[in-house]
Amino acid sequence: MALPIPARNVWEETAVPAPRLAPLLTDGVAEVLIVGGGYLGLTAALHLAEAGTDAILLDAEAPGWGASGRNGGQIIPGLKYDPGELEAMFGAETGARIARFAGATADAVFGLVERHGLACEARRTAWVQALHSEAALERAQRRAADWQGRGAPVDLLDRAGVAAIAGTDIYRGAFVDRRAGALQPLSYARELARVALAQGARLHAGQRVTGLERHGLGWTATTASGRRIRAQRVIIATNAYSDRLVPGLAPSVVAANSLQIATAPIPPALRPTLLPGGEVLSDTRRIIRYWRLDRDGRLLLGGRGPYREPGPEADWAHIVRDLRKLFPALDGIPVTHRWGGRVAIHPDFMPRLHRPEPGLTIAIGCQGRGIGLQTAMGIELARLDRDPRAEPILPPTPIRPIPFHAFKALGVTATITLYRALDRLGIG
Repeated sequence: MALPIPARNVWEETAVPAPRLAPLLTDGVAEVLIVGGGYLGLTAALHLAEAGTDAILLDAEAPGWGASGRNGGQIIPGLKYDPGELEAMFGAETGARIARFAGATADAVFGLVERHGLACEARRTAWVQALHSEAALERAQRRAADWQGRGAPVDLLDRAGVAAIAGTDIYRGAFVDRRAGALQPLSYARELARVALAQGARLHAGQRVTGLERHGLGWTATTASGRRIRAQRVIIATNAYSDRLVPGLAPSVVAANSLQIATAPIPPALRPTLLPGGEVLSDTRRIIRYWRLDRDGRLLLGGRGPYREPGPEADWAHIVRDLRKLFPALDGIPVTHRWGGRVAIHPDFMPRLHRPEPGLTIAIGCQGRGIGLQTAMGIELARLDRDPRAEPILPPTPIRPIPFHAFKALGVTATITLYRALDRLGIG
């Protein structure tokens, strides 16, 4: 009988220490207030501080508490759409600009790691997108041709090639992007916080912003502890953990749960058969699976969870079954950790930039590629703050709540059930 799997996040046990943050003891004033201490907010704070802007960041919990400290640590460039598709959606010029931005998101991460010496186990290897069907293989062929035509280091693997990397022979091939890589996600968030502090940004944990009001040409934010922060401009960087602070923002995304498990370290004799070059992998099934090894040789395997807040160990049972099915050679290796976090997804899988009022900027929607995308968006928001006349890479859009969002849990649950059935049949 399998032993219970402890509900604990492996990243919390292997991360660098969190920087010490000063308590927020009084009301304050800043040029820019940033709400949210994930990659987006931390990167924006760092770049604003580097430019000499007085920035203060407030997080309801602590930097890296949300998805930034719980994700799979896969640095994947690009968006769900290929460059040609983006050009068709937004027009040739804007679409090409978005494609260049998306293709360089991993570069943004590795550039910060190198420039600031961030201790987060970052390594540039490759992302392997394992293809589960003939239709997925055809789409990958088009994707590879599109990116190769723009000079990107991508290629395709056949069935034998992906089996040699993935550790399983169930896939028909793979799309490989060598711009990608891996890191320790919680360490990355904590290191961003450390260097942002060193550059002069003010960061405060345990400060949930509960009110936001215009005052003249600026804004006043109120926290749950009763503190008031006056700022000329505000950046909202709460992503999947958005609440009612900005009307309509939380119901504009599906805050889906992504769950993971980690095994005990795999014996060295078995590691050459499983992502031997340190690659990261996800597949093309509708209910995605993704995996990698950490620095200690643990296998980290993830997938979708229930729309509600996960709790009992049974919520992770399908991921444990996937582990045993995909990797029978690991049958005797116990699962030692289970955890999860929320991912902000728009129905069209495109990130959003909102500017609902003067001085209020919002970026939301990591679409499952948050390390690179949110890092690059944080840099972008700092650029736009420094030069208000600059043209945004993403065209700003109004906040549009998803119709019947209150009933979205029922729809997501039904859709997951359907998608799992289609995945089992190998359709699509």
